[in-house]
Amino acid sequence: MSTAHLIAVGSSPLGKTDLPGRDLFSKALAEAFEDLPDPADVVDALYVGAQSERYENQIMQGTLMAEWAGLRNVPAERVEACAAAGALALKNAVRDVRAGVHDAVLACGVEKMTAGGTEGATNALGAAFERALEQRSGITAPATYALLARRYLHETDATERDLGRIAVKNHGNAAANPRAMFQQAVDIETVMDAPEVAPPLKLYDCAPVTDGAAAIVVANDEVAADLQGRPDTIRVAGVGSAANNLAVAERDLTFVEGANVAASTAYEDAGVGAADIDVAEVHDAFTVCEALLAEAAEFAPKGRGIETVEVPGDRSAGWTDVQINTSGGLKARGHPIGATGLLQAVEAYEQLTGRAGERQVADADTALLINEGGVADAHTVATVLTAQ
Repeated sequence: MSTAHLIAVGSSPLGKTDLPGRDLFSKALAEAFEDLPDPADVVDALYVGAQSERYENQIMQGTLMAEWAGLRNVPAERVEACAAAGALALKNAVRDVRAGVHDAVLACGVEKMTAGGTEGATNALGAAFERALEQRSGITAPATYALLARRYLHETDATERDLGRIAVKNHGNAAANPRAMFQQAVDIETVMDAPEVAPPLKLYDCAPVTDGAAAIVVANDEVAADLQGRPDTIRVAGVGSAANNLAVAERDLTFVEGANVAASTAYEDAGVGAADIDVAEVHDAFTVCEALLAEAAEFAPKGRGIETVEVPGDRSAGWTDVQINTSGGLKARGHPIGATGLLQAVEAYEQLTGRAGERQVADADTALLINEGGVADAHTVATVLTAQ
């Protein structure tokens, strides 16, 4: 089996923009290939993660992005697993390189979420809910995650303030991230005084609607050596993917089983354990998700995931020393659905190559990414990355 490396990364500005999705992609592509030959001289396939065609009334995203990358007559496919679309694109690219199907693949993701306004984004995201039991009730994403949060607070001694502290941490991290949508810190009073969105979740508990794109070049040993000749690639050591079920009513609200399976699979593939992970980017679409995923990834004991905000020495027994969402997470870096999983990989790339600036975790050499689609457990992709 060939080794898959991430050899270059790029992202567009994140936030509300007048740029269409293809131009957001072009900006991400330009950064990724800044020091490389043209895409057509490097990659021989493309996967693009895109959550919904509703935003810009555009399907055929694979062909469109290949065209804008200057690629012709290559395999170019759109993949979709709601918010896990980006990680799914990366997973497929890694699979192809490992299997020797392609020498180098472009994994990308894009979403122009603001194109349809709040109503358009709400409807597009609602399509990820189970039709008969959930969509027809009119429930929204914040309301669904509020069910998880309410149950988590009921079953543990966590409080709404504990969830708010996760938002404070992630905004603080984003303040040091030039890629982030919100590059300013907030204090706990601001978070707690913010309007309620779906109790117990308040404004700062929720990731924003975001326009953005990301692009990553995945390549085998030979291409990595030929193109770079410098020690700034990272290795994809393990991958796991799991689809649990769609309807929230039919699962345990405080144990994200699919994420646990995906992370465990990725650990096994990489030959590592939870304690070996130095940095992790997890899918904090809502603050409660960070707590739940810290537990699902086996970083934290049951009911103590809220301690992501603490320095390792101040956490409960059973916690690892991992640093979580150094990018600011979905909450503050931004959440352009189809690109989110790839933006997680961009942060891991910067951490593992020592390029994270003020966010840099000392001696970080192993990272875990957890990207989820649907509500919490519908589809999860986990990826372990290691420094060379």
